[in-house]
Amino acid sequence: MGAVKRPGGVTFIAVLVWISGLLDIIGGTILLFQTSVAATVESFGGASQLIASAIVSILIGVVVMIVAAGLLRGSSAARLVVTIIEVISIASSIFLAIAYPAGAIGEYLSAVISVIVIAMLWTRRASAFFRD
Repeated sequence: MGAVKRPGGVTFIAVLVWISGLLDIIGGTILLFQTSVAATVESFGGASQLIASAIVSILIGVVVMIVAAGLLRGSSAARLVVTIIEVISIASSIFLAIAYPAGAIGEYLSAVISVIVIAMLWTRRASAFFRD
């Protein structure tokens, strides 16, 4: 039996994963620029918490974008890593949307993309590709 051809959905997922990572990086970067806004700093409980949240968001985004390449190669480890990171990204996005309502739309969009990615990574066709 030959190798399972990569489903178009997996390619689509890799693009969504990349976009999700990019949105996390953008959201974290925007948050870093809010350190001079007293109300934002206060909503995070201080500058160090705001900076830590921003850095975590950026790091998650970078890792997600790197691992997206593994999805295209059919790496089951990449699928597991992306699934775990997308769950963390959802939690981070929800937290940031609540803590910083001005950026909520981008964070909710990021969370929705993460949910779609997880669902599509575990379809029957995708599973066959990652097993091969």
